[in-house]
Amino acid sequence: MSSFTNKTLITQEYAKPPFKKQLQPIPGLASKMEPRPDHGETSYRGTGRLTGRKALITGGDSGIGRAVAIAYAREGADVAINYLPDEEPDAAEVVKLIEAEGRKAVAIPGDIRSESFCQQLVKEAAEKLDGLDILVNNAGRQQFNESILTLSTEDFDATFKTNVYAMFWITKAALEYLPAGASIINTSSVQAYEPSPVLLDYAQTKASIAAFTKALAKQLGERQIRVNAVAPGPYWTPLQICGGQPQEKVEQFGATAPLGRPGQPAEIAPLYVTFAETTNSFTSGQVWCSDGGTGTV
Repeated sequence: MSSFTNKTLITQEYAKPPFKKQLQPIPGLASKMEPRPDHGETSYRGTGRLTGRKALITGGDSGIGRAVAIAYAREGADVAINYLPDEEPDAAEVVKLIEAEGRKAVAIPGDIRSESFCQQLVKEAAEKLDGLDILVNNAGRQQFNESILTLSTEDFDATFKTNVYAMFWITKAALEYLPAGASIINTSSVQAYEPSPVLLDYAQTKASIAAFTKALAKQLGERQIRVNAVAPGPYWTPLQICGGQPQEKVEQFGATAPLGRPGQPAEIAPLYVTFAETTNSFTSGQVWCSDGGTGTV
């Protein structure tokens, strides 16, 4: 008979809805959310799976990107993070967490909706890290809108520039530096497969990311560079509370997931670690989902 008990198996009790209504201006700060998201600051334990690697993570100040940055550093990687200047308070915390692991941390603020900045971002990250072999295209823009009739071209363009164009520009620039054995990991979403009516533009971009991942994996196979994507379901991040969801949905965010709650960033970071590992060398062109049991992908 197994000696395990339920108490042994449950390692963390995470918050369930209802949550407090809360609205922050874009881009939002994790440090001001209630409850504050868990990015693995005290829980993630590394085992050296990425020792000596060099990673660039967009949107690395908060949410999933922050959790990935923490996990990568604790697995032995040096990490560069990109974020918007308004997110500097969250980014400063991430830099301290990376450096606390004895790893190099590079902070590069800027708007990835600019092609020239994306090119400079990659160049600076590679130079300051003395190389680059992991690229995580994670930064995203999500703003709900009830109708296509009220969705402006300006907002549509901003979502595509952030989520799709930037991924294209950054990946293209990174190929100058990525060696054989490198890994590109993109953040898609279950919205690519089960789109919400209020996220028309966002869902389109996440479907594009899934297709980009699969096509690029075929292109780069001969260079031995793997390309994969992670498709999060409802995760408790600043993306949701600065216009990503209506306030009534914030209150019940994640309630419809079979696990009855939203995921915490710390719970998805291990997927990004697995995709980055060199031992996972035959997995490419895949989209892995983490949505609390819905089984969307």
